[in-house]
Amino acid sequence: MKVDILTREYPPHVYGGAGVHVEELAKVLAERIDVTVRAFDGPRESEAAQHDGRGSLRVIGYDVPTELDGDNAAIRTFGVDLQMANDVDSELVHAHTWYTCLAGRMAQLLHDIPLVITAHSLEPFRPWKREQLGGGYNLSSWAERDAYEHADRIIAVSGGMREDILAAYPNVDPNKVVVVHNGITLADFETPAPDDAGWAVFDRYHIDRDKPTLLFVGRITRQKGLPYLLQALHFVDPDIQVVLCAGAPDTPEIGKEVKEAVARLNEERGNIIWIEEMLPKHELNALEHGCDAFICPSIYEPLGIVNLEAMACGLPVVATATGGIPEVVVDGVTGYLVPIEQKHDGTGTPTNPERFVHDLADAINEMFADPQRAKDMGERGRERARDKFSWESIADQTVAVYRSVLEERAAQHE
Repeated sequence: MKVDILTREYPPHVYGGAGVHVEELAKVLAERIDVTVRAFDGPRESEAAQHDGRGSLRVIGYDVPTELDGDNAAIRTFGVDLQMANDVDSELVHAHTWYTCLAGRMAQLLHDIPLVITAHSLEPFRPWKREQLGGGYNLSSWAERDAYEHADRIIAVSGGMREDILAAYPNVDPNKVVVVHNGITLADFETPAPDDAGWAVFDRYHIDRDKPTLLFVGRITRQKGLPYLLQALHFVDPDIQVVLCAGAPDTPEIGKEVKEAVARLNEERGNIIWIEEMLPKHELNALEHGCDAFICPSIYEPLGIVNLEAMACGLPVVATATGGIPEVVVDGVTGYLVPIEQKHDGTGTPTNPERFVHDLADAINEMFADPQRAKDMGERGRERARDKFSWESIADQTVAVYRSVLEERAAQHE
């Protein structure tokens, strides 16, 4: 079997959960089938096929056409999509995120092959992206909707995401939407050796390893809920050190909002360390092993791979009970789920922001009030990540989806 995977992110240019997903999925799929990854951000070093006897992995990168320099971000995206669609040469095309929806849909039509889409997020539930894309948000929404309504199969990364897909796109046949969770490679999250270079991150940012420490990892975007966390921290025990790995703001406006909020926190309580750079994996791994709990205040999260990564490092998790998060974090067992009532206007905004902020603070304080209980939760979280979310299992499920789609297409052409 030969499959083309289309993605915005792929190493060395990975900035979010979707990129991590594609990187890990492609790796394990290539042990089973022939995979070509087509990605944004220019040529890659590994453009030659790599065979292991059963499958192969080839990576091809694309630049935005120079003629589109300075144009709207959605138009530049479509410029890459056109190149991808033209080059697809497989039995099936698998698109990830709105960035490649147009490429997947065009490849489906151009080459008469099935289209599979993995839903990591949905444009109708991210209206704040209009701040980032302007009128391009109308284009990204159109490309996503058209692809979803014509896809041969849609893979939802959680049951919550499946419900969101059917709510956002009522024309989609429910029988075409299947759940295959995100995964984790547990070996990538082993405790670093004492002399591992990753531990240098603590000294570089003056993080006190003797203090109880809460960790946040995520982009500065509305959906990650960082502004709510920054409000909640005013009500969190000031002896708790907070490390914020938060960068890549969607807009200058939210970047400014976060900067001002962090400054107020440092004046009032201190113990806030803000890391704006994208840390290399070995340093992030050391950070996750060196902290005591993980916080995920997202107001929109189809699954939340960051929670899985934290659990794989043995961290207990405090997370919002929204989207697919409750399918990962077990309340009272691997962490605490923070209740939230949300507006049904596509934004996910809490209907009672003040209550949500205080509930976040209460859950954080409760987590740190009993260190042994928190440690036990972290151990159970690691076991859950190992037993329920291995990439090997997810690759097998994904190949099964491919086979079912190809069999359907073959039957239609008989």
